[in-house]
Amino acid sequence: MKMMKGENCSGNSEITMDDVRNLVKKKDEIEEQIKAYYDVLEDQGVGFEGPLVDAEGYPRADVNLYQIRTARHNISCLQNDHKAIMAEIEEALHKLHAREKAKRERDEAEAQDEAMEQQVSLPPPFAQVDAVTQGSPASGAGLRVGDEVIEFGSVNTGNFQNLQNIAAVVQHSEGKPLRVTVLRDGQKIQMSLTPQRWSGRGLLGCNIVPIHR
Repeated sequence: MKMMKGENCSGNSEITMDDVRNLVKKKDEIEEQIKAYYDVLEDQGVGFEGPLVDAEGYPRADVNLYQIRTARHNISCLQNDHKAIMAEIEEALHKLHAREKAKRERDEAEAQDEAMEQQVSLPPPFAQVDAVTQGSPASGAGLRVGDEVIEFGSVNTGNFQNLQNIAAVVQHSEGKPLRVTVLRDGQKIQMSLTPQRWSGRGLLGCNIVPIHR
């Protein structure tokens, strides 16, 4: 009496929680069948080990010998099935846990690789935003205090010398969108900032200071 088809346990990739639930359901069914056969033996008053012959060595006439022998035989078979299915449940759970652990480790490794790649590929910032006025072009573009600038229009880490570089780009780009790239909490963020007249001072409405390394 094989309780589970082999294909469900043929490989880690095929084991699911549904497979485990089905196995547990079958285990419960076997336990119910064993209990039913034990009830038969109890009704006959002999149990699993009680003698089926009388003191003289003759088959007992007060019990149903065929029913008892059948019940005992079926209990033995079912106990073997029960042992086998418990082993299958254990193996299925082990495979499921192993696969989940492997997936978790793989996800963590991928996240770590991604973070390292980003760190390797990101240039060091050359300036930092230390003030942003509400309602200004800078505020509207999404610039925040603490943002570290790695690109401001044509100015980048490789060619930045001083703040005059940024001022010149802003003056020449009034009304035109500039690509600004910043680092925020270790993440690279790109935005479009258009220098233009507004109710406050200048064309940006933010203050940028150089980062000295």
